[in-house]
Amino acid sequence: MSTAVVSLGSNLGDRLGYLCAAVAGFAEAANTELVAASPVYETEPWGGVEQDDFLNAVLIVRSDLLDEWGWLRRGQRLEQAAGRVRGVRWGPRTLDVDVVAVFTGDDGSGAVHSEHPELLLPHPGAAERNTVLRPWCDVDPDAVLPGHGRVAELLARLGEAGMRRRDDLLLEPSR
Repeated sequence: MSTAVVSLGSNLGDRLGYLCAAVAGFAEAANTELVAASPVYETEPWGGVEQDDFLNAVLIVRSDLLDEWGWLRRGQRLEQAAGRVRGVRWGPRTLDVDVVAVFTGDDGSGAVHSEHPELLLPHPGAAERNTVLRPWCDVDPDAVLPGHGRVAELLARLGEAGMRRRDDLLLEPSR
């Protein structure tokens, strides 16, 4: 059994449609349970590349069959299905799926660590991204980012500048 925290982002084309397709891709797969989907946030881009605002959300998903590599591969397949092109680092994208953290065991208490260049866990940038921390806090107020501490405390230090909760946008698996 593994539980994954997955971050979603989109700032090209049908942004909400791409996020909903990703939710469906995780929720409707065999032997996978969508535990929680956060509210959607509209966020300013960062990284120094001129581009449109993002829509961001976080999912918590669980599977009896997938490990951290399975979650990564599923996310990559969803990005490909959305026509993701990897061009400019931190540039615009139809869909960005990041595996933020993976936990093992029936109670989800065992944090998975990886230093493999293709899959760094926990995600090395998560502690500095309110675009990950805010929606994660919404679905799990007691969450802990392994090696960094409570997600709520990390978010309190960062603040929420540049974020706007979009309650008018719902993450529905089939839109």
